[in-house]
Parts: sequence; structure tokens; C-alpha cells
Amino acid sequence: MINCRAMLLLIGLLLGGCAATGPRPVSPDLARGITAYAHGDYAQALPILQRHAQSGHPAAQTLLGVMYYKGKYLPQDYAKAVLWLRKAAEQGNAEAQFNLGVAYYQGRGVPQDDLQVVYWWKKSAWQGYALAQYNLGHIYDQGRGVLRDHQRAQRWWRMAADQGLADAQYNLGMMYALGIGVPHDQAAAIKWLGKAAAQGHTEARQALKRLGGRTGP
Repeated sequence: MINCRAMLLLIGLLLGGCAATGPRPVSPDLARGITAYAHGDYAQALPILQRHAQSGHPAAQTLLGVMYYKGKYLPQDYAKAVLWLRKAAEQGNAEAQFNLGVAYYQGRGVPQDDLQVVYWWKKSAWQGYALAQYNLGHIYDQGRGVLRDHQRAQRWWRMAADQGLADAQYNLGMMYALGIGVPHDQAAAIKWLGKAAAQGHTEARQALKRLGGRTGP
């Protein structure tokens, strides 16, 4: 394993992305619920999300699942969280798929199961969800639920890095610096560490100094 940043196990939502839009249209009523959720007005968001979740909308199901998982305005209930996340995940919602994988990784609401983690994170990652791509890099770097494969770890981290995820850019830069999963390449290491450092990534700035690269203007 490389000396890299840890997995991102947030059950957070990139509002405006997979959960907020997705393949199904969002009605004005549901849009109000999503906006209320984003602003932390869970009292206003909850009845709207419940109504649309019951009618089968995956964005509402995802947000409702997150509310149960985190205990936001609702009693924390992992079983109910998983129930709603699974409904959305089975409809192809990438954020729900990621979050369901987190539940399996943490063993909350479901038994801990590395194979299910990989299954759901891959479904999410192949839809372009950067956090799932990033975490799959760790899965392959660690050999957890899969055979350890640094080349596959590099490919997943590159996908997330290309989307601007600073931790993925840092990990990719370290792989080039150490020649793990890719040939040693000082220029590529400095390039990716520089991208992470430009976003304020402390470890990337430190690594750039060791490599003799610029840490910023």
C-alpha cells in the first residue's frame, strides 16, 4: 500500500449531481424539498421527501436514506436508511449506490460484506461518481474484497483525479513518485501533486517540497 489519504466514507450528497437530478425529472415540489435539505431545513424537507420517496423517486429515496443514516431530524435508523438507499440504488441512482456500499463497508443496517461493497461502488463508479472511484482505488490498493492490484488502483484514482478530487490527485501523484502501479515519473508526480496542492491539499504541498516542485504562486 502507498502512503495515501484514507477512504472517504461520508454519507454526504453532492447536491446538484446524482441525487438531485438523476435520470428521472424532478418536479417543482421535489426541487423545493431538495433545496430545503441542502439549506439544512430538514423540517420542511422531510414531508416532501417522504411523499416522493413513497411514490418511487430515487432522488427522494436517497436523501431520505441519508437522513435516517445520519439521524438528521429523524431518529438514527440504519435499517430504514438501507431500505431507502437500496430502493434508489436498484433504480440506478449512483449516489445511493455509493452510500449503500458505505453501509456494507461499515456494517451498519446490513452485515459487513466486502463483496457487496465492491459491487455497489463499481456500479456507482461506472456512472462517473468520483467518491466511488476514489474508494475503489483504496479497495484495490489494500486488496480488500479483491486481489490487490496497484494498476487497477491507479486507474480508479485517475478517474477521480480527472474529476478534480484532490485526495485522488494526491494519491495518483504519490504513485508516480514511488513508481507503484505505474512507472516512476517525476514530472507526472509533480503534475498531480500540484493539482492537489492548488486545492489546498496539505500533504500534496509537503510532497511537492520534497520533490522540488512548486507548491503554488
